[in-house]
Amino acid sequence: MEFDKLMKIVLIEDSATDVKKFIECQQRRQDFVLEITDDSNEAIEFVKNKLPDAVIVDLELNWGRGSGTDFLRELNELHLPLRPIIVVNTRNRSDMVQAQIHEEFRIEHMYSKEKDDYSADKIISDLFCLRQWRYKQQAGRPDFRNIDTPEELEKRLRARIRAEMDEFGITPKYKGYKIAEESIYRLIQKKKLGEPEKVFNDIAKDEGKNYTSIHGRLEEAIKRVWCKPHNIERLSKVYTAHVCSENGIPTPTEFIHFYADKILDDM
Repeated sequence: MEFDKLMKIVLIEDSATDVKKFIECQQRRQDFVLEITDDSNEAIEFVKNKLPDAVIVDLELNWGRGSGTDFLRELNELHLPLRPIIVVNTRNRSDMVQAQIHEEFRIEHMYSKEKDDYSADKIISDLFCLRQWRYKQQAGRPDFRNIDTPEELEKRLRARIRAEMDEFGITPKYKGYKIAEESIYRLIQKKKLGEPEKVFNDIAKDEGKNYTSIHGRLEEAIKRVWCKPHNIERLSKVYTAHVCSENGIPTPTEFIHFYADKILDDM
């Protein structure tokens, strides 16, 4: 584990005040990134697709959708290559409730919001200590993050690719959507095997098309998203690679390399 990498944390919280405190902590430290939601179902999708290092979950979610227990119940049904560190925040002081959460959901780390020493900074500092300890426990198992079956790994990778495409703005209504998913997936496989890139040619051959057709469908999808004025600010945060092309739009090759590298870095 490289501890200089940003720690990826999902925050499931419906209190605007508490969310603000975690954001302020992130801005001060700048050594972790946050995915924030007040919806337990959305949080499960974050965990499946982004494979965070840790999850901080508010048990009650009085003003959000679902609940912390809904999230924990669904989390226990997932077959993840590595379970994230789970931290539960609650205003419930009942020892019985806390014991139940511990036994039913295997939760070791709970924080009471009612305690004087409760703070976002304390939780984040504790998570960094826990992350370091957890990866040390995995010493001698260099493949511990890669325990999916081939079918499970493909399903997880494709789900992650689709999530990235949705965030970028390429949706199934675009003709280049399937090309984007398939080309990124194949490039990930080739990079893992150390093979040279010939992704678009391979897809064209399999579909009985020519290279220009395959390349052009993805190029058009990228251009349609990139050239919408209201997308400029959002895309600057989503697509962070330097654009080398003269027209200021990522080429299909740049595009699939960016996302293949991004997803591989998270594996």
